[in-house]
Amino acid sequence: MLTSDKRLFIAAAPQKDGTMKELCLDPRMANRHGLITGATGTGKTVTLQNMAESFSALGVPVFLTDIKGDLSGLALPGHPDGSIAARIRELGLADQGYVNRACPVCFWDVAGQKGHPLRATISDMGPLLLARLLKLNEVQSGILNIVFRAADDQGLLLLDLKDLRAMLTLAQKDKDSFREYGHISPASAGAIQRALLQLEEDGAAAFFGEPALRIEDLMLNDIEGRGIISILAADRLISRPRTYAALLLWLLSELYERLPETGDQDKPRLVLMFDEAHLLFDDAPEPLLEKIEQVTRLIRSKGVGLYFITQNPADVPDSVLSQLGNRVQHALRAYTPRDQKAVRAAAETFRQNPDIDTVQAIGSLNTGEALISFLTPSGSPDMVERALVLPPESQVGPADDAQRSAAIASSRMAGRYDTPIDRESAYEMLTGRFQARQREEDALRREKDEEKRRREEQKREREEARRRREEKKNDIFGAVLDDVARSARRTVTNTVGRKIGQSLMRGILGGLFGGK
Repeated sequence: MLTSDKRLFIAAAPQKDGTMKELCLDPRMANRHGLITGATGTGKTVTLQNMAESFSALGVPVFLTDIKGDLSGLALPGHPDGSIAARIRELGLADQGYVNRACPVCFWDVAGQKGHPLRATISDMGPLLLARLLKLNEVQSGILNIVFRAADDQGLLLLDLKDLRAMLTLAQKDKDSFREYGHISPASAGAIQRALLQLEEDGAAAFFGEPALRIEDLMLNDIEGRGIISILAADRLISRPRTYAALLLWLLSELYERLPETGDQDKPRLVLMFDEAHLLFDDAPEPLLEKIEQVTRLIRSKGVGLYFITQNPADVPDSVLSQLGNRVQHALRAYTPRDQKAVRAAAETFRQNPDIDTVQAIGSLNTGEALISFLTPSGSPDMVERALVLPPESQVGPADDAQRSAAIASSRMAGRYDTPIDRESAYEMLTGRFQARQREEDALRREKDEEKRRREEQKREREEARRRREEKKNDIFGAVLDDVARSARRTVTNTVGRKIGQSLMRGILGGLFGGK
């Protein structure tokens, strides 16, 4: 992209004398943040692409979110035709060194489908940000802090969602292990588990894990010294607000905490550009909004510039809007009283130019035209100018799948983040402990069962022996009774027989002697 005295040549403003005034963004003021606004189809994305190219050409790495998928064209040289070719001729850019060329890009995608996977660990996120993301109350946030502290003390790594869930399960089942840290309510721990489940269903499981992104890999230059433009595929991510919020919370916090204070430099060390920012502010949870407001106020001292691209300045919270010094306003259509009020509000944010009716101009801007006010080297806003935005040197419109795949394969990040790593962490270690304990309990249970079986077997044997002895006694007693009975029978029989014999003898003898 064209530069002028190390300034970023963004647009040209026609003057009354027929000349063109170059409107350049001073790199020393680029960390004072910026805003690009305008209705759909008025040229916001082209302006974003132009500015990203300009930063890259100056050696400033850029990280931008690609909501619609059309910024992937930055990876390809442009093919000027139609309105773009007309703009090149109108501004005489061919004589000023304008060429069509691709930018150095690196594609990222949380899902790993349209770019290199972008991940962070649970430990990187930390209990504070995670509690804010999950909207935990004070008690639940305290429990989350306890879980992180216990994991550190026990040498358990928290890398992904299953690690955190395993620690929460341990806290519910093994209260003795957490007694020294404080009481953990099962109800509160269960509430955190449910919040984690919602986060996982939103697709965050793909974001948390390893290998985690090194923030330095977003701040690289190519061999020509141009800043690499990192493009995050956010067309699907934007429909998953919790995961999108988790990513941005981590990114903003990581940059703010990791980068040293630099003060004002000749140029930023990194520029973040958020396309379709109205979607971000409309759907983002309150913790993310608070973090954006905080970082917007403080991160410029780290040499980082934030640029929001949205439809209307009213889409951006006032606390953030007041920090955005560089403004590009494309056309707004005022069809309703509310729209007219929004146009007047947008016009009032500029330093007025006596030669321009700002309110009237906002409604009459053509595609590719904009009202522009950049910060001067002293830090004050320049007077607003009606200008023609320079066309990008790269392709306007998306790259196809084959072109994107080729760019991913040739990226410096190829192979560094593509294969997930699932090393031993809290989940595996706690699972191993549980399985070992389960094996011990199973062995003890089997031993007890075996002992019980032996006792029952011995009992059965004793009962069987006793039964046999009883039977034997019964058999002996029966035999004695039989002998006694037989003797008695013999005795009775003999006695009866004798008596009968005696009676017979007496009868016979009596008859004999009586006859005499």
